[in-house]
Amino acid sequence: MPHKKEASNRRPPQGDAKGREAPEDLRSPVDEAPAEGGDLVARGIRQWQRERPDIDSSGKSVVGRLLRLEEVVLRTLNQVLEPFGMKYQEYAVLATLRVAGASYRLSPSRLQSTLLFTSGGLSNLLKRLEKEGWIKRSIDPNDGRGVLVKLTAKGIRLADEAMPRHAAAELHLLRMFDDGQRDVLSGLLSQMMTGNAPELGPEPGEALRKPRD
Repeated sequence: MPHKKEASNRRPPQGDAKGREAPEDLRSPVDEAPAEGGDLVARGIRQWQRERPDIDSSGKSVVGRLLRLEEVVLRTLNQVLEPFGMKYQEYAVLATLRVAGASYRLSPSRLQSTLLFTSGGLSNLLKRLEKEGWIKRSIDPNDGRGVLVKLTAKGIRLADEAMPRHAAAELHLLRMFDDGQRDVLSGLLSQMMTGNAPELGPEPGEALRKPRD
């Protein structure tokens, strides 16, 4: 499926901590001022506290917002990738192969270990990408039983065109934070990741940061 040519002419998403208005094609309910009484999670926590005061529901202040933001983030990324004829998971495979460097190929297991989503459906996803002509699978010359996934020239061009737009969308999602706030948030989320799923954190042998008591 060829991507639409107008994609490269569209204005990338912009914004900063000073409240610069988002491009019209990226505006969503999350850009609007929260309703009176706080955001959706805050209102839910108050209901829990009212109906089940015996349960410590304070964890929802973080976990609930992470769950809600997952939907917001994926919706935003899929929106900016739509002109290229793909969704986030398809883009993630192409971008991961692209930043792996020449010769832009990885084994499926190495590819999966780098992706930010679970392995379910990866085989079917690779089939779709190969059908589009964006990747090619071949026998690993160093392991006759292994397979390598490689970007085609078409896939490299598509990845290179989509990557700036995707990165700009990520910055747009963080536009309400200054650099210091982003660093703090990044560190806290990294600590949460490595504390709950060490395999998603540092390389083997690298010490994990000890969570605070």
